[in-house]
Amino acid sequence: MKIGIVDYKMGNIASLQNSFEKIGKSVSIVHTPEDILSCDKLILPGVGGFGDAMTHLKEQNFIEPIQEYVQSGNNLLGVCLGMQLLFTSSNESLEKEGLDLIPGSVTKFDKSQAEHTIKIPHMGWNKMEFVKESKLFLGLKREAYLYFVHSYHGNCDKRYIIGQTYYGYDFVSAVEKENIYGFQPHPEKSHNEGLQILENFIKI
Repeated sequence: MKIGIVDYKMGNIASLQNSFEKIGKSVSIVHTPEDILSCDKLILPGVGGFGDAMTHLKEQNFIEPIQEYVQSGNNLLGVCLGMQLLFTSSNESLEKEGLDLIPGSVTKFDKSQAEHTIKIPHMGWNKMEFVKESKLFLGLKREAYLYFVHSYHGNCDKRYIIGQTYYGYDFVSAVEKENIYGFQPHPEKSHNEGLQILENFIKI
């Protein structure tokens, strides 16, 4: 099995590589569009801004191959910013369209909606509640404490939501649409629960 991590110059690739090594899996770093289509499993990481990320994906001619990859029924996991890129748009960068693999938008945490004072970015350990059964969550309880670092979060139809997290209010922290998965926290920084999620993705 070929597990690919897309390198578009904005991902936390080294940490992901180390996590897969811990579960006994080797990974390939994807540098070209052709590499994408040769993968059995694909991970889209991400650290930074939505607009910059989409610019990098476009410059490296990755957008259409990623869309073709999932349209062919192959499994894709977006992590942190990589999850946000799965949506249609983001108010972080209104002039840039997302990959539009899951209908929805990305918005900044709204302090006015929070039930208590919150700091932005949302950083540190927090609880994700698994609101729907998913193969990603096999072997885990109904919730898990995972590591988050982000200022924006996704919004989408509830049929795609498999995980949510409370930070002043409930926000979408994990999504699934057929063979497309998105995870807002960093599984590679979330100890055993995070490693279990990565291992589950490989087994899907």
